[in-house]
Amino acid sequence: MTTSSTAVPAQAASTGDTAVLLCRKLRKAYGDLVAVHDLSLRIADGETYGLLGPNGAGKTTAISMVAGVLEPDTGEIAIAGEPVTVRDARTKRHIGYVPQEIAVYPDLSARENLRFFARLYGMSRAEVRARTEDVLATIGLRERAGELVGKYSGGMQRRLNIGIGLLHRPRLLILDEPTVGVDPQSRRAILDSVEALSAEGMAVLYTTHYMEEAERLCDRIGVLDEGRLIAEGTVRELTSLVGESDQVHVAAAGNLEAAARAVRDLPGVRQATVRPDGIDVIDADARSGLARLLATVAATGASIRSVSVEEPDLEAVFLHLTGKSLRE
Repeated sequence: MTTSSTAVPAQAASTGDTAVLLCRKLRKAYGDLVAVHDLSLRIADGETYGLLGPNGAGKTTAISMVAGVLEPDTGEIAIAGEPVTVRDARTKRHIGYVPQEIAVYPDLSARENLRFFARLYGMSRAEVRARTEDVLATIGLRERAGELVGKYSGGMQRRLNIGIGLLHRPRLLILDEPTVGVDPQSRRAILDSVEALSAEGMAVLYTTHYMEEAERLCDRIGVLDEGRLIAEGTVRELTSLVGESDQVHVAAAGNLEAAARAVRDLPGVRQATVRPDGIDVIDADARSGLARLLATVAATGASIRSVSVEEPDLEAVFLHLTGKSLRE
């Protein structure tokens, strides 16, 4: 995991051949403005990687280079082991790129849109029909497939936008803020689809301004600020950077003072406070120590009614690392 503003993540720079996406030291400048500084990334099969950053951090430039839309000044990009360049269309068959802008034809139905784009991919008639129906099921639009897209809500159009990116079965799906401005039902459908695609083995590069989406979907997260990857890791690894701990609330009855004293002696426990209906515990890693903590409370004779765990917040981590909120 990278914590320095100048270091390149070791796993991105050195991990080898099994990566679906491998970027090494990407750099892009516009005159004196360096939009991306020496960016290195690695995404494996079935991994969802979240690229987070405030506005102007360089996310759009970075994913445009990964998608082969924008040529980097320096650095290397490979998808499924093949180098990516703006001029070579062959490697792009591995990429499904879904930009923020909705790119569908409003005067066609969803089914007609998908069949049109499938033909652009050079599919046979049989494959066009099969893939169209498969994708409609994936994005949850099969029942509305015959309606004109111009009558769809913005969220339904975004779901169709994602479907177009899935038609050719890409190895890497790039989603640039796919839930911006969508209704709650479409947002839920999009997140469910991304989870399903990842479970099926697709690599996903995901940008968002919603921390809860990153926490739900992403196996690893990279934090980009002023064009530099300043931190990278799992949500758990990132939250550990600011020293925050889990808060465990144990609702219990009995000799709570004795239970709190016993809990304070456990490894990782930083504080145990008695309240009228239980104990509040601050634990460095409740996920791995919860069973031991509850067994310790029960061993003192206390009767446990319920337990809840609040983990550190990714928003606080982001603010700590960048000095900005994600939506700035």
